[in-house]
Amino acid sequence: MKRLVLLAAATFAAFVLSAPAGAITFGQLDTTNRYPYVGALIGEFDGVKDIICSGTLVQKTPGNTSSNVFLTAGHCTAFLESIGQSDVWVTFNSEWQPGFDESLLIHGTYTTHSGFGVNGGGSDPHDIAVVELDRAVSGAARLPTRNFLNTIALKNQRFTAVGYGTVREDKTGGPHSLFFDGKRRYAEQGFRSMNKPWLNLSMNPSVGSGGTCFGDSGGPHFLGPPATSNNLVVSLTVTGDRFCRATDVTYRVDTVSARAFLDDFVTLP
Repeated sequence: MKRLVLLAAATFAAFVLSAPAGAITFGQLDTTNRYPYVGALIGEFDGVKDIICSGTLVQKTPGNTSSNVFLTAGHCTAFLESIGQSDVWVTFNSEWQPGFDESLLIHGTYTTHSGFGVNGGGSDPHDIAVVELDRAVSGAARLPTRNFLNTIALKNQRFTAVGYGTVREDKTGGPHSLFFDGKRRYAEQGFRSMNKPWLNLSMNPSVGSGGTCFGDSGGPHFLGPPATSNNLVVSLTVTGDRFCRATDVTYRVDTVSARAFLDDFVTLP
């Protein structure tokens, strides 16, 4: 069931944006609950609740860490909409497998950016969505100020990707080295380039970077390496190269366009 769900999500995202991305490669398990505000987006397929994507609980008002606003990628919720599924759940447990205790799940209602799949293309795909949870959860990540990434030195900056889903730990094994265990992982990344609306990050293990892969887009990229990551979400996992080894193409959340969407759900910094 798991691989069928992931393949369906990957196929939809591939149709819209080429290669989808999402799970963590060359990273490490979040065994200490370092990122409790990163969760898995859950859909239901033939009566089985399973992981679709990742996302982040974000502050509804600056400084207020209790929130019901879960940020994810537009192609994740658009996929659910395309198959007629309105119900969605989120878990902040560090692992999810079908058959787990469903009390770990929080029901929510999703809203996909109205411009996703309509206009903008590569210049701005509007690949952003929000799930409003039925109840607030304590602990939430921060959103950046307007055009924040344009105001800092990026050349030697490090970032942290977090997500659930397909995993790669072997540099030479090719597709056969991919596996899935539904556990939250994180990986450090280096900067490659930036434009509007993309932040392009390295996920090449040969230069000390990990990254994302197929299965659960929408996961966050935090400013700073894991050792000093300060829960500031600067972009979302959207796409990348097909072998999950080179470039992580992430959607900025500090742009005017992204903030115009988010403004309907949170009070922005």
